[in-house]
Amino acid sequence: MTDLAASLASAWREGRAMDAAAWRDSVADAAQAYEVQDRVAGAMGWFGTAAVPGHWKSGGPSRDAVLTHAPLPPDGVRASPANYGNMHFNAPGIESEIALRLGEAVTPERAAALTPETAAAVIDAMTVSIEIVDSRWEDPANASALLRLADQQSHGALVLGAWVPYAARDWAAQTCETRIGTNPPDLRKGAHSMGDPAWLLPIWLRHVTRNGATVPAGTVVTTGSWVGVLPIRQGDTVVVEFPGIGRAEARL
Repeated sequence: MTDLAASLASAWREGRAMDAAAWRDSVADAAQAYEVQDRVAGAMGWFGTAAVPGHWKSGGPSRDAVLTHAPLPPDGVRASPANYGNMHFNAPGIESEIALRLGEAVTPERAAALTPETAAAVIDAMTVSIEIVDSRWEDPANASALLRLADQQSHGALVLGAWVPYAARDWAAQTCETRIGTNPPDLRKGAHSMGDPAWLLPIWLRHVTRNGATVPAGTVVTTGSWVGVLPIRQGDTVVVEFPGIGRAEARL
């Protein structure tokens, strides 16, 4: 794991991708993948002495799946409208998402007691977010799920729109419009994989507090794509709108 973490950190610094086949057997389980995440973050100096990073991604394909999580490098977290002309991406895509912000500190005990039905009590705000997905693997589709998880779950950068007070919504009726460059808009309705972005909060919070840390108020988590991953090219502008919540814009 030490060698993998060092190689991934070098790939981040140098803006290059690695051959996944050479690392096929280097991560045995999710616990080791999360350890690699932490080692890469330490090597990069992303979070300093903070016990808990300020921004995260969490999600999965369904409520029945094992959800995955990753802390996000702060240099790539920007307010909309965001310009990433000064950042390198190997093969970027974008995900249209809703991000949630904690309104109170969450202890390990509080996290253990939360349920999907009570999770909204710890949220104070939400916003439209755009995750730029990228990978340090040359062919991400052929990298194992554990290698992708070790690589910050294929994260590149995160754009956050204007925050609005959190309120429960009819998520099945919620629409999402994504526009990339001059392409026709991608329109989705009720397309969140878990039916409600807040559903994953207890699972994510139990992950973050698993070593005894308290998650500070103000910590942000983006909660999974409504559109899968849409390809994007250098120079494209992306605009994502969730009517009734807001919009976010990014330019590569």
